[in-house]
Amino acid sequence: MAIIRDVMPAFELFQPATTEDALALAAKYGSDAWLMAGGLDTFDWLKDRIKRPQYVIDLSQIKELRGIKQVDGGLDIGALTTLTEVVRDPVVKEKFSLLAEGAELAASPQIRNQGTIGGNVSQDTRCWYYRSGWKCYRAGGNMCFADTPTAINREHAIFGADRCVAVNPSDTAPALIALDAKMVIRGSKGERVVDAERYFIGPGIDIMRMTVLQPGELLTAIRVPATWAGAHFYFEKIRDRQVWDFPIVNVASAAFFTGDRIDRIRIAMNGLAAHPLRLKNVEDAIVGKPRNEATADMAGKMAIEGAEPLRYNGFKVPLMRNLVKRAIRGVQESAWA
Repeated sequence: MAIIRDVMPAFELFQPATTEDALALAAKYGSDAWLMAGGLDTFDWLKDRIKRPQYVIDLSQIKELRGIKQVDGGLDIGALTTLTEVVRDPVVKEKFSLLAEGAELAASPQIRNQGTIGGNVSQDTRCWYYRSGWKCYRAGGNMCFADTPTAINREHAIFGADRCVAVNPSDTAPALIALDAKMVIRGSKGERVVDAERYFIGPGIDIMRMTVLQPGELLTAIRVPATWAGAHFYFEKIRDRQVWDFPIVNVASAAFFTGDRIDRIRIAMNGLAAHPLRLKNVEDAIVGKPRNEATADMAGKMAIEGAEPLRYNGFKVPLMRNLVKRAIRGVQESAWA
Protein backbone atom coordinates (compact mmCIF):
# COMPACT_ATOMS: atom_id res chain seq x y z
CA MET A 1 0.00 0.00 0.00
CA ALA A 2 1.44 3.35 -1.03
CA ILE A 3 1.33 5.91 1.78
CA ILE A 4 2.18 9.53 1.02
CA ARG A 5 4.57 10.99 3.59
CA ASP A 6 5.68 14.49 2.69
CA VAL A 7 4.42 17.57 4.54
CA MET A 8 1.70 17.86 7.11
CA PRO A 9 -1.76 18.73 5.82
CA ALA A 10 -2.81 22.31 6.49
CA PHE A 11 -4.98 23.01 9.52
CA GLU A 12 -6.11 25.97 11.61
CA LEU A 13 -4.44 26.07 15.04
CA PHE A 14 -6.11 27.24 18.26
CA GLN A 15 -4.31 27.65 21.59
CA PRO A 16 -6.96 28.27 24.26
CA ALA A 17 -5.87 29.48 27.71
CA THR A 18 -8.72 27.89 29.68
CA THR A 19 -10.52 24.57 29.80
CA GLU A 20 -13.82 26.32 29.05
CA ASP A 21 -12.41 27.84 25.87
CA ALA A 22 -11.01 24.49 24.77
CA LEU A 23 -14.35 22.76 25.31
CA ALA A 24 -16.16 25.55 23.46
CA LEU A 25 -13.86 25.11 20.46
CA ALA A 26 -14.25 21.33 20.57
CA ALA A 27 -18.05 21.71 20.62
CA LYS A 28 -17.98 24.24 17.79
CA TYR A 29 -15.84 22.24 15.38
CA GLY A 30 -16.90 18.73 16.39
CA SER A 31 -15.39 15.87 14.39
CA ASP A 32 -13.31 18.30 12.33
CA ALA A 33 -11.24 19.20 15.41
CA TRP A 34 -8.29 17.40 16.98
CA LEU A 35 -7.34 17.89 20.64
CA MET A 36 -3.59 17.90 21.22
CA ALA A 37 -1.76 17.59 24.55
CA GLY A 38 2.00 17.01 24.37
CA GLY A 39 1.75 16.25 20.65
CA LEU A 40 3.81 13.05 20.54
CA ASP A 41 0.96 10.90 19.25
CA THR A 42 -0.61 13.77 17.30
CA PHE A 43 2.41 14.62 15.19
CA ASP A 44 2.95 10.98 14.23
CA TRP A 45 -0.52 11.00 12.73
CA LEU A 46 -0.14 14.38 11.07
CA LYS A 47 3.30 13.89 9.58
CA ASP A 48 2.18 10.62 7.97
CA ARG A 49 -0.91 12.40 6.61
CA ILE A 50 -3.17 9.66 7.97
CA LYS A 51 -5.22 12.06 10.12
CA ARG A 52 -6.29 15.29 8.42
CA PRO A 53 -8.16 17.49 10.90
CA GLN A 54 -9.22 20.93 9.77
CA TYR A 55 -8.67 22.36 13.25
CA VAL A 56 -6.10 21.48 15.92
CA ILE A 57 -6.80 22.60 19.49
CA ASP A 58 -3.47 22.81 21.32
CA LEU A 59 -4.09 22.41 25.07
CA SER A 60 -0.55 23.24 26.17
CA GLN A 61 -1.39 26.80 27.27
CA ILE A 62 -4.03 25.73 29.82
CA LYS A 63 -2.18 26.15 33.11
CA GLU A 64 -5.04 24.79 35.22
CA LEU A 65 -4.48 21.35 33.69
CA ARG A 66 -0.87 21.17 34.92
CA GLY A 67 0.64 20.24 38.24
CA ILE A 68 0.34 17.75 41.10
CA LYS A 69 -1.57 18.54 44.28
CA GLN A 70 -1.94 16.59 47.51
CA VAL A 71 -5.59 15.98 48.40
CA ASP A 72 -6.70 13.94 51.45
CA GLY A 73 -3.52 11.90 51.44
CA GLY A 74 -3.77 11.22 47.73
CA LEU A 75 -2.93 13.13 44.56
CA ASP A 76 -4.72 15.24 42.00
CA ILE A 77 -2.64 15.21 38.81
CA GLY A 78 -3.47 17.61 35.99
CA ALA A 79 -3.80 15.81 32.67
CA LEU A 80 -1.18 18.08 31.06
CA THR A 81 1.43 17.31 33.71
CA THR A 82 4.47 15.94 31.90
CA LEU A 83 5.76 12.45 32.55
CA THR A 84 9.03 13.96 33.78
CA GLU A 85 7.14 15.99 36.39
CA VAL A 86 5.37 12.84 37.55
CA VAL A 87 8.66 10.96 37.82
CA ARG A 88 10.37 13.74 39.80
CA ASP A 89 7.53 14.68 42.16
CA PRO A 90 8.66 13.89 45.74
CA VAL A 91 5.22 12.74 46.94
CA VAL A 92 4.77 10.47 43.94
CA LYS A 93 8.17 8.93 44.60
CA GLU A 94 7.55 8.55 48.34
CA LYS A 95 3.95 7.27 48.42
CA PHE A 96 3.09 6.15 44.89
CA SER A 97 6.39 5.04 43.42
CA LEU A 98 4.55 2.56 41.18
CA LEU A 99 3.35 5.48 39.05
CA ALA A 100 6.81 7.05 39.01
CA GLU A 101 8.28 3.75 37.76
CA GLY A 102 5.70 3.39 35.02
CA ALA A 103 6.15 6.98 33.88
CA GLU A 104 9.94 6.75 33.89
CA LEU A 105 9.90 3.66 31.68
CA ALA A 106 7.82 5.40 29.03
CA ALA A 107 9.84 6.33 25.96
CA SER A 108 12.98 8.47 26.34
CA PRO A 109 13.90 11.46 28.57
CA GLN A 110 13.27 13.88 25.72
CA ILE A 111 9.80 12.47 25.07
CA ARG A 112 8.95 12.41 28.79
CA ASN A 113 9.84 16.10 28.98
CA GLN A 114 7.13 16.84 26.40
CA GLY A 115 4.67 13.99 26.75
CA THR A 116 1.84 14.33 29.28
CA ILE A 117 0.28 11.76 31.56
CA GLY A 118 -3.11 12.50 30.02
CA GLY A 119 -1.68 11.90 26.58
CA ASN A 120 0.04 8.70 27.68
CA VAL A 121 -3.21 7.12 28.86
CA SER A 122 -5.23 8.47 25.93
CA GLN A 123 -2.91 7.69 23.02
CA ASP A 124 -4.07 5.54 20.15
CA THR A 125 -2.87 2.03 19.46
CA ARG A 126 0.45 1.52 17.66
CA CYS A 127 -0.59 -1.30 15.31
CA TRP A 128 1.52 -0.65 12.23
CA TYR A 129 -1.21 -1.64 9.79
CA TYR A 130 -3.59 0.88 11.33
CA ARG A 131 -0.92 3.58 11.78
CA SER A 132 0.24 3.18 8.18
CA GLY A 133 -3.15 3.90 6.68
CA TRP A 134 -4.40 0.39 5.92
CA LYS A 135 -8.21 0.41 5.82
CA CYS A 136 -8.72 -1.98 8.74
CA TYR A 137 -11.78 -2.29 10.99
CA ARG A 138 -10.45 0.36 13.37
CA ALA A 139 -9.92 2.74 10.45
CA GLY A 140 -13.42 2.14 9.10
CA GLY A 141 -12.62 -0.79 6.80
CA ASN A 142 -13.85 -4.37 6.74
CA MET A 143 -10.95 -6.54 7.90
CA CYS A 144 -8.10 -6.81 10.40
CA PHE A 145 -4.82 -7.03 8.52
CA ALA A 146 -2.98 -8.14 11.67
CA ASP A 147 -5.19 -11.23 12.02
CA THR A 148 -4.50 -13.05 8.78
CA PRO A 149 -2.31 -16.11 8.03
CA THR A 150 0.52 -13.96 6.67
CA ALA A 151 0.26 -11.04 9.12
CA ILE A 152 3.12 -9.82 11.29
CA ASN A 153 1.42 -9.79 14.69
CA ARG A 154 4.19 -10.31 17.24
CA GLU A 155 3.08 -7.33 19.37
CA HIS A 156 -0.66 -7.87 19.10
CA ALA A 157 -3.40 -9.10 21.45
CA ILE A 158 -3.83 -12.50 23.06
CA PHE A 159 -7.04 -11.49 24.85
CA GLY A 160 -10.29 -9.80 23.85
CA ALA A 161 -9.93 -9.93 20.07
CA ASP A 162 -13.13 -8.66 18.48
CA ARG A 163 -12.34 -7.95 14.82
CA CYS A 164 -9.33 -5.85 15.96
CA VAL A 165 -6.23 -7.35 17.63
CA ALA A 166 -4.37 -4.09 18.36
CA VAL A 167 -3.16 -3.47 21.94
CA ASN A 168 -3.05 -0.50 24.27
CA PRO A 169 0.54 0.86 24.47
CA SER A 170 0.47 2.88 27.72
CA ASP A 171 2.96 2.33 30.55
CA THR A 172 1.22 4.54 33.11
CA ALA A 173 -2.21 2.95 32.55
CA PRO A 174 -1.60 -0.31 34.47
CA ALA A 175 0.05 1.62 37.31
CA LEU A 176 -2.99 3.90 37.62
CA ILE A 177 -5.34 0.92 37.58
CA ALA A 178 -3.32 -0.81 40.30
CA LEU A 179 -3.55 2.39 42.36
CA ASP A 180 -7.35 2.56 41.87
CA ALA A 181 -7.07 5.98 40.23
CA LYS A 182 -10.03 7.99 38.96
CA MET A 183 -10.18 9.86 35.65
CA VAL A 184 -11.86 13.26 35.63
CA ILE A 185 -13.59 14.08 32.34
CA ARG A 186 -15.23 17.34 31.32
CA GLY A 187 -17.55 18.07 28.43
CA SER A 188 -20.45 20.25 27.44
CA LYS A 189 -22.71 18.31 29.84
CA GLY A 190 -20.44 18.86 32.83
CA GLU A 191 -17.97 16.68 34.69
CA ARG A 192 -17.90 12.94 35.21
CA VAL A 193 -15.45 10.68 37.03
CA VAL A 194 -14.68 7.11 35.98
CA ASP A 195 -12.44 4.44 37.46
CA ALA A 196 -9.14 4.11 35.62
CA GLU A 197 -9.87 0.50 34.70
CA ARG A 198 -13.14 1.60 33.05
CA TYR A 199 -11.56 4.54 31.21
CA PHE A 200 -10.19 2.12 28.61
CA ILE A 201 -12.46 0.21 26.24
CA GLY A 202 -12.11 -2.61 23.74
CA PRO A 203 -13.37 -3.05 20.17
CA GLY A 204 -16.46 -4.86 21.44
CA ILE A 205 -17.67 -1.53 22.83
CA ASP A 206 -16.36 0.84 20.16
CA ILE A 207 -13.77 -0.22 17.64
CA MET A 208 -12.98 3.39 16.69
CA ARG A 209 -11.94 4.48 20.21
CA MET A 210 -9.67 3.18 22.96
CA THR A 211 -11.09 5.24 25.83
CA VAL A 212 -14.52 6.36 27.04
CA LEU A 213 -13.80 9.92 25.89
CA GLN A 214 -16.58 11.09 23.61
CA PRO A 215 -16.11 13.75 20.91
CA GLY A 216 -15.88 17.13 22.59
CA GLU A 217 -14.80 15.67 25.96
CA LEU A 218 -11.50 16.31 27.67
CA LEU A 219 -9.57 14.40 30.31
CA THR A 220 -8.71 17.12 32.82
CA ALA A 221 -7.21 15.32 35.82
CA ILE A 222 -6.26 11.99 37.35
CA ARG A 223 -7.04 11.42 41.01
CA VAL A 224 -4.98 8.90 42.94
CA PRO A 225 -6.61 8.09 46.30
CA ALA A 226 -4.67 7.45 49.49
CA THR A 227 -5.92 3.84 49.56
CA TRP A 228 -2.69 2.34 48.24
CA ALA A 229 -0.20 4.94 49.46
CA GLY A 230 2.95 3.30 50.77
CA ALA A 231 1.99 -0.19 49.56
CA HIS A 232 4.48 -2.75 48.29
CA PHE A 233 4.77 -1.95 44.59
CA TYR A 234 6.06 -3.88 41.61
CA PHE A 235 6.41 -2.62 38.04
CA GLU A 236 8.14 -4.29 35.15
CA LYS A 237 8.18 -3.63 31.44
CA ILE A 238 9.39 -6.04 28.78
CA ARG A 239 10.40 -4.32 25.55
CA ASP A 240 12.72 -4.91 22.62
CA ARG A 241 14.89 -1.87 23.31
CA GLN A 242 15.76 -0.46 26.71
CA VAL A 243 14.78 3.09 25.74
CA TRP A 244 12.19 4.74 23.51
CA ASP A 245 10.09 1.63 23.01
CA PHE A 246 6.55 0.55 23.71
CA PRO A 247 5.88 -2.43 25.98
CA ILE A 248 5.56 -5.94 24.64
CA VAL A 249 4.00 -6.67 28.02
CA ASN A 250 4.11 -4.74 31.30
CA VAL A 251 2.79 -5.43 34.79
CA ALA A 252 1.95 -3.25 37.80
CA SER A 253 0.92 -4.40 41.26
CA ALA A 254 0.17 -2.84 44.63
CA ALA A 255 -0.13 -4.98 47.74
CA PHE A 256 -0.27 -4.95 51.52
CA PHE A 257 1.05 -7.87 53.54
CA THR A 258 0.88 -9.08 57.10
CA GLY A 259 4.07 -11.05 57.46
CA ASP A 260 4.04 -13.26 54.37
CA ARG A 261 0.25 -13.26 54.01
CA ILE A 262 -1.35 -11.22 51.24
CA ASP A 263 -3.96 -8.90 52.76
CA ARG A 264 -4.85 -6.79 49.71
CA ILE A 265 -3.55 -6.71 46.16
CA ARG A 266 -4.30 -5.20 42.76
CA ILE A 267 -2.60 -6.37 39.56
CA ALA A 268 -2.88 -4.81 36.11
CA MET A 269 -1.11 -5.54 32.82
CA ASN A 270 -0.87 -4.00 29.37
CA GLY A 271 0.24 -4.99 25.89
CA LEU A 272 -2.08 -8.02 25.96
CA ALA A 273 -5.41 -6.60 24.78
CA ALA A 274 -6.99 -3.46 23.35
CA HIS A 275 -7.26 -2.16 26.92
CA PRO A 276 -5.20 -2.74 30.08
CA LEU A 277 -6.24 -5.85 31.97
CA ARG A 278 -6.97 -5.88 35.68
CA LEU A 279 -6.51 -9.44 36.97
CA LYS A 280 -9.43 -9.39 39.39
CA ASN A 281 -9.85 -13.17 39.45
CA VAL A 282 -6.19 -13.60 40.37
CA GLU A 283 -6.43 -10.96 43.10
CA ASP A 284 -9.46 -12.63 44.66
CA ALA A 285 -7.81 -16.06 44.56
CA ILE A 286 -4.60 -15.09 46.34
CA VAL A 287 -5.87 -12.75 49.08
CA GLY A 288 -5.20 -14.41 52.44
CA LYS A 289 -2.65 -16.80 50.97
CA PRO A 290 1.09 -16.80 51.75
CA ARG A 291 3.42 -14.89 49.48
CA ASN A 292 5.35 -17.91 48.27
CA GLU A 293 6.18 -19.86 45.13
CA ALA A 294 3.03 -21.98 45.28
CA THR A 295 0.79 -18.91 45.37
CA ALA A 296 2.77 -17.21 42.62
CA ASP A 297 2.58 -20.33 40.44
CA MET A 298 -1.19 -20.62 40.93
CA ALA A 299 -1.64 -16.93 40.09
CA GLY A 300 0.47 -17.20 36.95
CA LYS A 301 -1.55 -20.13 35.66
CA MET A 302 -4.84 -18.39 36.40
CA ALA A 303 -3.73 -15.22 34.63
CA ILE A 304 -3.24 -16.90 31.25
CA GLU A 305 -6.55 -18.78 31.22
CA GLY A 306 -8.45 -17.91 28.06
CA ALA A 307 -5.44 -16.56 26.16
CA GLU A 308 -5.73 -16.96 22.38
CA PRO A 309 -2.37 -16.14 20.81
CA LEU A 310 -1.94 -15.31 17.15
CA ARG A 311 0.61 -16.87 14.83
CA TYR A 312 3.62 -14.88 16.03
CA ASN A 313 2.82 -13.82 19.60
CA GLY A 314 2.44 -17.11 21.46
CA PHE A 315 5.49 -16.13 23.52
CA LYS A 316 3.30 -13.60 25.33
CA VAL A 317 1.51 -16.41 27.16
CA PRO A 318 4.50 -17.65 29.23
CA LEU A 319 5.75 -14.07 29.45
CA MET A 320 2.49 -12.96 31.05
CA ARG A 321 2.48 -15.95 33.41
CA ASN A 322 6.00 -15.26 34.60
CA LEU A 323 5.46 -11.52 35.06
CA VAL A 324 2.46 -12.24 37.28
CA LYS A 325 4.51 -14.68 39.34
CA ARG A 326 7.27 -12.15 39.76
CA ALA A 327 4.87 -9.36 40.68
CA ILE A 328 3.63 -11.52 43.56
CA ARG A 329 7.08 -12.62 44.65
CA GLY A 330 8.50 -9.13 44.18
CA VAL A 331 11.59 -10.53 42.51
CA GLN A 332 12.96 -9.59 39.11
CA GLU A 333 14.57 -12.44 37.21
CA SER A 334 14.41 -13.50 33.58
CA ALA A 335 10.86 -12.98 32.45
CA TRP A 336 11.34 -15.59 29.76
CA ALA A 337 12.02 -18.48 32.12
